[in-house]
Amino acid sequence: MRRSIVLCLILGLFCSIENLQAEVKTIPDVEYANVDGHSLQLDLYLPEGVEQPPLVVWIHGGGWRKGTRKNPRIEWITQDGYALASISYRLTDKAIFPAQIHDCKGAIRWLRANAEKYGYNADKIVIAGSSAGGMLVALLGVSADVKELEGDVGGNLDQSSRVQGIVDYFGAHDFILRSKTQPAKTSSPEGSVYLLLGGPVEEKLELAKQASAVTHVTQDDPPLLILHGSEDTTVLPAQAHRLESVYQEAGLPVELMMLEGLGHGGNGFNAPEIEQKVREFITQHSK
Repeated sequence: MRRSIVLCLILGLFCSIENLQAEVKTIPDVEYANVDGHSLQLDLYLPEGVEQPPLVVWIHGGGWRKGTRKNPRIEWITQDGYALASISYRLTDKAIFPAQIHDCKGAIRWLRANAEKYGYNADKIVIAGSSAGGMLVALLGVSADVKELEGDVGGNLDQSSRVQGIVDYFGAHDFILRSKTQPAKTSSPEGSVYLLLGGPVEEKLELAKQASAVTHVTQDDPPLLILHGSEDTTVLPAQAHRLESVYQEAGLPVELMMLEGLGHGGNGFNAPEIEQKVREFITQHSK
C-alpha cells in the first residue's frame, strides 16, 4: 500500500513538471519580404495559452555568409511565455552591406504590422543575436533614426523598427578597430568582413563606419546586455569593451558579462546562470 502511494506521488510530480512545459506552436518559413526573387523568411514560436505574449527576435550568426535561423539559441524563452521570431537575412553570396541590416529592419517592421494576425504583442521588442547576428542586433538597436540603414525591404514603412532592448552574444561593433587588430578578417578576400563590405576596410572606410554600431550610439538608444568569452579569438573581447565604453560615455544602461575561459560560442553560453541573466534582462525591457 505504501509503495503504491509513493508511486502515485512520483507520477503526480512527474505529470506536474510536464505540465509546466508550455506547448509551443511553431509556424515555420513565413515570408516577410521578397527581394529580387529571393524569399526572406522567419520562423515564429508562439506559446499556446498565453494571451498577447511579448515578442523576442533572434538573429543568427555565421560570419554573414552562412548560418541558419533554425534552432535559435534562446528558444528556451518560449517556456517563459514569450513569442519568438527567428529571422533570416541575405548572406554575402547574395548581397553586401547594408542589405543585411535592411533585411533585419524590414523583418521588425513586418513583425509589428502582423502582430494582431499572429496574436503576439510587438509594442516592446527585445532583439538578440550571436556573432554576425550579435553585430546586427547591436547595429539595429542603435540606428533607429539612421535613414541609410533603414531601407524599404518588405515595405510596412508606417511601422517602426525601433527596439527596446538588445542582447549581444559576442558580436563585432567597430570595424575600423578590427581592421587594426584582426587584419586578416578585414583585408583578405576570404575574410568575413571583406565579404560583408565588398572589399578591404581600407578601401571601404565609410561603409565600415556605417556597419559599426559604435558609430551610431545616441542617448535615446535601448539598454544593452553583452555576453562575450574572454578567450574569443574570432571576435576579440576588445570589440565588447569598445561598445560598452561608447554606451557608458553616452550615459546609457549597459552590462558586459565577460565570461572567463569561454571562446567564440559553445555550450558555456547556455549555462543556467547565463540564461537567467538573459531572462531577467528580457523581462525587464519587454513588459
